Amino acid sequence: MDGFNGELWNEFQWEAHLNEVEKKSEQLRKFIESDVKGNVPRWITLLKESLSEDDAFEAYVEEELLMDEAYFPEDEDDWEDEDEFDDEDFLFGLDEFDEFPDAEEDDDFDAGEEWKSLSEDFALSDNGSLDNLGLFRDARFYAIDILKWAESVPPKNQDNIFLEFVGDSLKIAAKLAGGYSFGFEQEFLGANIAYTKKSLRFANQSLEMMRKLKTKSFFNKQSYAEFNGRLFELRNDIGVYVQDLRDRFNNSVD
Repeated sequence: MDGFNGELWNEFQWEAHLNEVEKKSEQLRKFIESDVKGNVPRWITLLKESLSEDDAFEAYVEEELLMDEAYFPEDEDDWEDEDEFDDEDFLFGLDEFDEFPDAEEDDDFDAGEEWKSLSEDFALSDNGSLDNLGLFRDARFYAIDILKWAESVPPKNQDNIFLEFVGDSLKIAAKLAGGYSFGFEQEFLGANIAYTKKSLRFANQSLEMMRKLKTKSFFNKQSYAEFNGRLFELRNDIGVYVQDLRDRFNNSVD
């Protein structure tokens, strides 16, 4: 990667690099969006194009990741490794005399693997799954519920604060996903931290805008209490997660 040169980057070096990436991804965003004037937030378009709020959320996060990924050059070594295998090797690579494992033993193995894959410790590894990261699940469910709430707000009442609030609520989860995509190896842990800090920033911004929306009567008393409580807890959990990632990084370089 340009600028990496074998040096172990910390979160601040990655943060500076990611800020440049975001500038370029904004240019790409304007190019691919049908609203050339940029007046319609992308999440509104995705809601109209999707079958459900869940689908709109998934599409939003996927687009965010792809836009950033466009400015991270492919590692040629990865392509070389992939070329070592082809479909025929994968499908017919078993020796004809190999025996399949006993079914009962295989079931026990699968059960053990499934249990391990659902654990939080396993999620915080390069073999884990983002969907098993409890923090991301919380951010995902929160974002989807915000989209459902947003659809109840009449278009004539959707001012800039409202639009920014919904967009930032989605970016909380998107930036968590971006960080997680870098994994937990020492070389890229700083990028994970930098992305997660952006998630924390969007959570703080969302809390501030939510208070402004409350004064404008966008929420009733019950919905405000529910969303504010969830967002406040999510923000705090992200802060703890950032510190956990920092501890991992610091321990790896000691």
